[in-house]
Amino acid sequence: MPSSLFDLSGKTAFVSGASRGLGKGFALALARAGADLVISSRSGEGPLLETQTEIKAMGRHAWTVPLDVRNEESIRKSTALAWEQAGHIDILVNNAGCNVRKPALDVTWEDWNLVLETNLRGLFFLAQAHAALMIPRQYGRIINMGSVTCVAGYAGLAPYGASRGGVKQLTMSLAHDWGAHGLTVNCLAPGWFRTEQNKVMYEDEGWVDYLRERIPLDRPGAPGDLDGTVVWLASDASAYVTGQTILVDGGISVGPVRAVPTK
Repeated sequence: MPSSLFDLSGKTAFVSGASRGLGKGFALALARAGADLVISSRSGEGPLLETQTEIKAMGRHAWTVPLDVRNEESIRKSTALAWEQAGHIDILVNNAGCNVRKPALDVTWEDWNLVLETNLRGLFFLAQAHAALMIPRQYGRIINMGSVTCVAGYAGLAPYGASRGGVKQLTMSLAHDWGAHGLTVNCLAPGWFRTEQNKVMYEDEGWVDYLRERIPLDRPGAPGDLDGTVVWLASDASAYVTGQTILVDGGISVGPVRAVPTK
């Protein structure tokens, strides 16, 4: 297979929530593959500017835009600004998200709205805004952020799991809607990766051991484990892949519990 299939030179990607964590990793991976970047966060400052500097150090163009995906006007303005600055957007990595980790009986109305408005409603309307501009060009790669909770349930993650399950279903619908216009829409679903949102859990060695027992590859996700998949979904190598949820989870979604060794 020619390596040019994975070459993103001449392409521009928009990555939401790119100031840290997985979003920053996606932006840097796409830049290494040749793409220019428009990156966003709610503030548009601080860590986002650090990401921009790292991208520019690779010789790529990089622009920043402020974006709050819970605000419809912010979505419209950030999309218009991104297309104005970059000229075109070929790839959307719909990554901005949040989580509220509580037992189901403790989840408030406000908790539910925060998570669903960010992870599902905001994701849809950001995809809609960019798709409206991609469709006349008959080209686009939309990568929606899911998680292993798209296909598995975990205690303490009711709103989050509902939002990510919704992303999986939404991805299939959008793939059908926009496929005839040259757009692919897929869901990238990571397993357990350490991020700012969940780092406190990784400070509990017992919990990490519990997690490893359920991951066939015997470890949580590490930086770089998602790079190949996001580049593939953004590239021409995945031109005939759409409506799919791609799990990158070390195998935890197959549901194993490690057997106790016997003598």
